[in-house]
Amino acid sequence: MPLPSEPLRRLGFLTIGLFDGADPRPGHEATLALVELGERLGLDSAWLRHRHLQYGISSPVAVLAAASQRTRRIELGTAVIPLGWENPLRLAEDLATVDILSGGRLNPGVSVGPPMHYDRIRAALHPHTADTEDFGHDRLRRLLDFVRGEPASDFRGTEGFEVFSDRVQPQAAGLGDRMWYGAGSLASARRAGENAMNLLTSSVVKAEEGEDFAAVQLAQIRAFRAAHPGGAGARVSQGLVVIPTDSAGPAQRARYREYARARLPRTTAPQGPARLLYAPDLVGTSEQIAEQLYAHPAFREVDEVAFALPFTFEQEDYVQILTDIATRLGPALGWHPAA
Repeated sequence: MPLPSEPLRRLGFLTIGLFDGADPRPGHEATLALVELGERLGLDSAWLRHRHLQYGISSPVAVLAAASQRTRRIELGTAVIPLGWENPLRLAEDLATVDILSGGRLNPGVSVGPPMHYDRIRAALHPHTADTEDFGHDRLRRLLDFVRGEPASDFRGTEGFEVFSDRVQPQAAGLGDRMWYGAGSLASARRAGENAMNLLTSSVVKAEEGEDFAAVQLAQIRAFRAAHPGGAGARVSQGLVVIPTDSAGPAQRARYREYARARLPRTTAPQGPARLLYAPDLVGTSEQIAEQLYAHPAFREVDEVAFALPFTFEQEDYVQILTDIATRLGPALGWHPAA
């Protein structure tokens, strides 16, 4: 349980990778530049969100393939790939390929459930099988089996001059241990543990056993570890939105506070039919944010984080925030940058 006397072990960041639909390359390049900056700052990980039919990164695995060739140390993650859009066999091949290219640095985060707005995209996504697609646990199980080396075919051998494997190729050693699940409920947290995955928690949970965000998130973390073969040592990464203002200018600080103020009402009560609870954005000096984190029961249950960058800021804002996270907030939490 991290306390001010116990250091944060791993520090990373998460970004959505926004771009202009009329000119998408600069936005993608800006995302890659943030990953490179994260490595220079000594951060441990960089994570990309996944956005389909929006102006955010739709193919994080492809972008991370590019990032793998521009970096050498920082770990690269997805948070998260919605499996309802994917064929588990093909995704397993892509993940293994990027992991090989990165030298074993890929940390794929996934989730299950029907795709967002499924009624509007089902004809494009699954035109012949829309009514029979399984968006639940079986899809996750198939992906894990393929990544971890279970057979995908009943044939291996040689046909003519071609050699065939019965397993996904390439096989990426260790990738199966670096699979993460993005959970927002007790059931999904337990599922991640039962499948020996790592757990990604974010700034959104389901209000199942109360309306106190930190208490709900803490219960999910404990349920995950209770179900995981690794018990208390099972990996959990927390992903709250933090916006340190140490080196920000007056105009930036005003915009940051207004951003958090506009989003605050949604944190006061469960939202929508799913009863989603949102954590408030943490804005202030690194000292102030560290104090708030140490008062957060779920934060005290983890020793690694991937702080989420706000959705709609400018590149210079992200550079300032990342720099403050690495040089001010991280040290305030006892973290030390990688060599």
